[in-house]
Amino acid sequence: MWTAFVVAHAWITFMGVQLMFNSSFHDVDLYRYWMWLGAHLGQWPVLSSDWVYPAGAIVPMLIPAVASTTNGHTYALAWCVMVTLLDALAVVVLLRHRRSTAGVWWWMAFLVLLGPVSMGRLDAIIVPVMIVALAVLLSRPRLAAALLTAGAWIKVAPGAIIIPLVLVTRRPWRDVVVPAGLVSAFIVLEVAVGGGTSHVASFLTEQGTRGLQIESVGATPWVLAGLFTTSVTRYLNQELVTWEITGPGSNFAVDVLGLALPLGIALLAALFWWLHRRAGTGMHLQAFLVRAALLVLLVLIVLNKVGSPQYLAWLASPVALALALRLPGWRSTAWQVAALALLTQIVFPLDYGALLNGQVPVSLVLVARNVLLVVLLVETVRDLVRDSRRSEDSYTPPGFVEAAASHASR
Repeated sequence: MWTAFVVAHAWITFMGVQLMFNSSFHDVDLYRYWMWLGAHLGQWPVLSSDWVYPAGAIVPMLIPAVASTTNGHTYALAWCVMVTLLDALAVVVLLRHRRSTAGVWWWMAFLVLLGPVSMGRLDAIIVPVMIVALAVLLSRPRLAAALLTAGAWIKVAPGAIIIPLVLVTRRPWRDVVVPAGLVSAFIVLEVAVGGGTSHVASFLTEQGTRGLQIESVGATPWVLAGLFTTSVTRYLNQELVTWEITGPGSNFAVDVLGLALPLGIALLAALFWWLHRRAGTGMHLQAFLVRAALLVLLVLIVLNKVGSPQYLAWLASPVALALALRLPGWRSTAWQVAALALLTQIVFPLDYGALLNGQVPVSLVLVARNVLLVVLLVETVRDLVRDSRRSEDSYTPPGFVEAAASHASR
């Protein structure tokens, strides 16, 4: 298994650093440039100006800078080593919580299917963090809350998983809110010491003017329409270096998605609360929380006007853990998420140029990927309702007895 781990990471590193550096690892080189500006000119992101990422993202960007801030390939190799070490830590945690090694094998296959973006983005940092946090949600909720909050200060997605956790924890203030607040306070204090107080929340507004990213689920109707009409335009957002799509009604869709995403998260919180209240103390909490995490992440993808391919990496964390714990009902989900990864790699980076030129085959691949995302979202809601009816007595995954007992004692 560890041989497969090394081979998978070596292959993705080779693809990203040697074969597709300018396309798939462009973001990593941008991280290097930002660190160069900070180290040589004193112009640090967040401390000196507004930034598209939360302040904590500086930390993983700074670590590979020890190797180089001037050579893009050296920095990228150091980045891949850092990601590999984090993934190795997550594998160790998966193996400790496993009944089966299927979770690890599936994750390695998923990384290869998703391709270079599975390592060449900030999202590669938060995925192992989410895996570890999900694995200890019940046994060590304060640690889980701290990890998810730290992850959210790198890339927002992990923070949303706190929603179902705070709703099912017996002492949410002590075990979730306080640890999350302490981590956030520490980061804000560090930014304030560096003189970046006025920029610390800029990541919340920096993408407000973005249009409809071409890969996003919301852009699907215009991707299809673009095959038949010239009224649809694909263009490069120079400021954010992303490709977007516009056409009749697309601006309205952007406004709708801007409202739909926070509304969707609020509705999820209400759904989680209702399901937990209805099920009472008999609910199998681990099965519920892992499925709820998948649902939160799917909503963040499907209702987002930004559709970056690396977002698919988020889905690996709940699926890998569910397979490791042999939670029931995840086999179909695992196959679907693996298919999503493959379709995403076909779109980016393998055939991205053809997509931007409006070619039919890759456009249909993207449409199929987006439709499958929506289908998986609907099925996850159904499965979550099913999981909420599964009692702790009816199914307790081997290897998780101690965690369930620890939660019950609080």
